[in-house]
Amino acid sequence: MTSSEIPGGTAFAAEAALRPRRRRPFTFARLLRGAAPYLLIAPVVLTIAAILGYPLYHLARLSFQKYGLFELIAHHGTSVGWANYSSVLHDSVFWHVLLRTLVFTVANVALAMGIGTLLALLLTKVSSFVRVLLTAALVLAWAMPPVVAVQVWIWMTNPENGVLNYVLTKLHVGDYSQHDWLGSSFSQLSVTTSLMVWGAIPFIVVTVYAGLSQVPHELVEAAEIDGARAWRVFRDVTVPILKPIFLILTSLSIIWDFGVFTQPYLLIGQASINTSNELMGIYLFEEGYLKTDFGRGAAISILMLLIVAILSIVYVRKMVKTGDETA
Repeated sequence: MTSSEIPGGTAFAAEAALRPRRRRPFTFARLLRGAAPYLLIAPVVLTIAAILGYPLYHLARLSFQKYGLFELIAHHGTSVGWANYSSVLHDSVFWHVLLRTLVFTVANVALAMGIGTLLALLLTKVSSFVRVLLTAALVLAWAMPPVVAVQVWIWMTNPENGVLNYVLTKLHVGDYSQHDWLGSSFSQLSVTTSLMVWGAIPFIVVTVYAGLSQVPHELVEAAEIDGARAWRVFRDVTVPILKPIFLILTSLSIIWDFGVFTQPYLLIGQASINTSNELMGIYLFEEGYLKTDFGRGAAISILMLLIVAILSIVYVRKMVKTGDETA
């Protein structure tokens, strides 16, 4: 029976609807339950604020000052407003270096993600023994310090007795005797890209392989039974599941490759560094440290931070959206 069929049921329902709801009494336990997530995350937020926020504040303050060698000795800078930013943004070298670094970053990220994903898929097809050997080799390559890796690359590309020239010549690819792989700006950046990709692949392979191990076999088998080929299974089944991992790896790779300094400086520095092969990390080092113009260097650092934030914001938004969809 409905409320209309009960005598006086309609009036009773209306009276119940108009009756004010009793509020639950405010207690300390309720307050604690509501604040528990914020209390748990507070130590992490405070730690990050102390480690990153405080230095970033001083860097931003320094970017608005004239701070050279004399100011460094006196421990006191002179406020110049936006002059450092104006000087950098009106410098044509900055824009050329920025464009070159963007192309360099895109090439590095695309190659590292592509090759790393293919190697991770390969690990799922080989035997356990081969998988252990390949994983151990990747971990050893990943553990190699950047300075040592640069020296190995210099030895491999040495025009006099480099192993790369010797192997290519013996394989009849061409006459590469006395070929200088660091003889031009393009080849210098190409060798640097190969070094960067080689160093980034192990982390990508291990991470993607860990994600592949979590893909449900039932979905893959169902797609294969339906007649889907391997690339369709990867595109329609594997990629959607691994999308958060790909987004995280891409964002991290952009951050690492855009501001890289050690490998290109040591590798290109063995030949020569000029405005035709500079990257943002080298440009920042020369403008801020070698020229002892620390205020201008701080301004370049802040601009680099903003550029990286703009480059990463698309992937961060996609990660958040993916997290909301899976929640």
